[in-house]
Amino acid sequence: MIDALVIGAGQSGLTAARALTDNHLTPVVLEAGPEAVGSWPHYYDSLTLFSPAQHSTMPGLEFPADPDHYPHRDEVVDYLRRYAKTLDADIRTNTTVTTVEAHPDLGFVVHTADGQQLHTAGIVAATGSFGNPYLPELPGQGQFGGNLLHVADYRRPQDYTGQRVIVVGAGNSAVQVAYELADHATVTLATHNPINFLPQHRDGHDIHHWLVSTGFDQLPPEWLIRYVGGTLVMDTGDYHHALTTGHLDRQPMFTSFDTDAIVWADGTREAVDTVLFATGYRPNLGYLTELGALTDGYPLHSAGVSTTHPGLVYVGLEFQRSFSSNTLRGVHRDAELVITALAAHINRAPAKVGL
Repeated sequence: MIDALVIGAGQSGLTAARALTDNHLTPVVLEAGPEAVGSWPHYYDSLTLFSPAQHSTMPGLEFPADPDHYPHRDEVVDYLRRYAKTLDADIRTNTTVTTVEAHPDLGFVVHTADGQQLHTAGIVAATGSFGNPYLPELPGQGQFGGNLLHVADYRRPQDYTGQRVIVVGAGNSAVQVAYELADHATVTLATHNPINFLPQHRDGHDIHHWLVSTGFDQLPPEWLIRYVGGTLVMDTGDYHHALTTGHLDRQPMFTSFDTDAIVWADGTREAVDTVLFATGYRPNLGYLTELGALTDGYPLHSAGVSTTHPGLVYVGLEFQRSFSSNTLRGVHRDAELVITALAAHINRAPAKVGL
């Protein structure tokens, strides 16, 4: 009988494993990939964090870089490798969870793709969202003969040299990818609303200094919409300048596809080579479907604690509890909170007080 089984070994699963050991529980961590670094190796080649190293650290191991340096994707991968080695946890890679079912006496039974059946008292679902990219459906999309992909499948701008490219989305990834593509292709950002830029630096500090020092990082999601009002894009000035100078174009979202073209809102038809959707992700929790813990693919929870199954918690959901819930700098706070509840369940706290 496993104390607690953590599904996923990115930053969410690793911080959860640390919180479990801090609560004197022995975790087993299952990771679908070949090493305990989550989905980071699969992000596009130029990806750098929007938070500097001093705000990209998890408990127990400082990020090994100048505090003001913005780490590259590969630096994060190396950091997570080293972090995993600091944990007193049984981390099993190349192990994909297919289904979780409730057991009347043994808590949960976890089934894996290689035929294992693991019995555990508690489950931490920490599989993030990269494995479940969201691709909207537009009229005529099925007959479009050009390249249609999600940013999850994008790697480098040189692959699109000379093409006419439409990038759909108004978030950080959409703007960052469109900006680098514009040096190799003719690019338009297609968005429903104008881009909402947030300056990367203010009064000599990176914006993350202010997010942390003011407490904004820990505001609950129900409050955030009142302050933010929509998606924010971090900008050092390069992205906004590219739009204002015409290096990068932005147009209202197109309405449909044709065989080799898109149709803009005014009815204009334009031939394009590639449409790249940077339209976000949904929780990658399909293995909980048969358990009955989801509604339309989304978990039923309160601040990461399942409201359907005692013994099931989540770590790494976007805005799970705060603005920084699924970030390197903030995920540990959510992990520590939900693991406290999970430890009480595993230790049968209600039974011990006679309830």
